[in-house]
Amino acid sequence: MKQSMQVEVIKELIHQMDTKTTCDAGRVVISPTSVYTDAALAEREWKAFFEQHAQVIGLSPELPRAGSYFTNSDLGMPILATRDKDGKFHAFINACRHRGAQLTDEARGEKNRFICPFHSWTYSADGRLMGIRQSEMFGEVDKACHNLIELPSQEKYGFLVVHPQLDGVIDIDALLGPELAAEFDSWQFDQCEFLGESTIDKALNWKLANDTFGENYHFSSLHKDTLINLAHSDYASYREYGRNHRICTASRFLDTMRHQPESEWNFSFASIAAYYIFPNIQLVFVGGMVIMVRIYPDRQNVAHSISRVSHFGMPHVKAALSSDAPATTLKADNVYSADPTARMEFDVTAAIELLVSTVEHEDYAAAEKTQIAASSGKLEHFLFGRNEPALHHFHNNYRAVLGDAPLEEYRAA
Repeated sequence: MKQSMQVEVIKELIHQMDTKTTCDAGRVVISPTSVYTDAALAEREWKAFFEQHAQVIGLSPELPRAGSYFTNSDLGMPILATRDKDGKFHAFINACRHRGAQLTDEARGEKNRFICPFHSWTYSADGRLMGIRQSEMFGEVDKACHNLIELPSQEKYGFLVVHPQLDGVIDIDALLGPELAAEFDSWQFDQCEFLGESTIDKALNWKLANDTFGENYHFSSLHKDTLINLAHSDYASYREYGRNHRICTASRFLDTMRHQPESEWNFSFASIAAYYIFPNIQLVFVGGMVIMVRIYPDRQNVAHSISRVSHFGMPHVKAALSSDAPATTLKADNVYSADPTARMEFDVTAAIELLVSTVEHEDYAAAEKTQIAASSGKLEHFLFGRNEPALHHFHNNYRAVLGDAPLEEYRAA
């Protein structure tokens, strides 16, 4: 993010803290609870948002060199993502062209050749069929016509994007819009380091999982023993980018940073920021790290979802800071007890602890109980407040794609 924009966001957060104000959607709206329980709606969502929509499946650092690969099975098909010898990103159906056996079930690794475990047909990282075992016995095969089936894919601004349909069209610039594309370009995701991954498997609708990232109104209540030690509740800088948005929460270190020269202000340590990328991606920036959360519905159970979490270090962000600036390295054992007056740099254990203790054990645990309430059929609607504009935006955008009316405004009697 350009320094001028960092300063703009930080000033907005300081103003909110000084005036006890926050972002304002201008109205309270009614959200029907059926959106979390209706199986027919869930099927419409799957087709519109996952089956027929380009998908971010990772960041460039997850394929750090030629021969790197990872797999994905969350889109109704097995996908093999590779980087070939020329550095190009590909996404293939993870299935041998002989009898459809999966080439690898490993989550990720490095290979220049993929050998089918069923009959040892061999493919290169760019999908070409290289060899057929005992080809003289098998019979004549036109290898050029039996390469791996390749899905449309594109890599840009550090995003790895695939389209689930063979005739699908990907335009990352159109998905992000010019402003957000430029903002992400400035983050230099290609210089990040992939540090690991985890999965959160919970009994809640995928939209409820997304909702937990859409406001910080709950910090002082739900996270009173955890995240509130790192960030202020309620104050939030909010910005929309078409169907995408960004919400920035003031970190505790901002209380110190605000007294430093503006030239030394750094957004990565002044704020915990969550970018939402339509339809199911959350990118959380905290203490020199970025965490990607990909949230997928369960087609068999509307009240269940899977969140795939990937952790990335941002050494280029830390390298840009003054070397004599005091900093505290946060790890799993001190993430909620460190001195907030010093810059807080996260290591991967701290990031994992943050995700486990706040998102999994607090946010998602509370949302599971919300799911039970919604599924009871006794509550017709929930309310999204004026101070929760990201929730208005997320729900109204997916409703618009489905051709449904915007959320109804609530008016007190």
